[in-house]
Amino acid sequence: MCLVRIVVLVFGAVYVLVGMLGFVVEPVANGGSHGDMPSADGDLLGIFPINAMHNVVHLVIGAALLYGATAYDRAVRMARIVGAVYLLVGLLGFLSPDTFGVMPIGGADIGLHLATAPMLLGVTFIDRAADERLT
Repeated sequence: MCLVRIVVLVFGAVYVLVGMLGFVVEPVANGGSHGDMPSADGDLLGIFPINAMHNVVHLVIGAALLYGATAYDRAVRMARIVGAVYLLVGLLGFLSPDTFGVMPIGGADIGLHLATAPMLLGVTFIDRAADERLT
């Protein structure tokens, strides 16, 4: 399996796991409020504010990445799409940390999204022949 497919597979598995874990975190105090992110229902790992919508989004993104990992061209396409989306979401987190009241994407999520984006995007620019020789 080539590097781009491995990276997409790992990110897909992580996002599915994060989406599932998000449904079992303890709600934060004060009726589900989290500072400047009123739509948060809990904190994943104590630092990432989440809610049900956020968990569903993680599950969908994870499933899309897992599907993408099934073939080289699909992996490249999904990594580019998800990488670009996470770059935009990371930047949006500065402007609207609660995504206009829908789900929390500010705080620690900004760094996570802005770190995920270049990893997913970067792996897609490895020459295919070189990528296949790596494994």
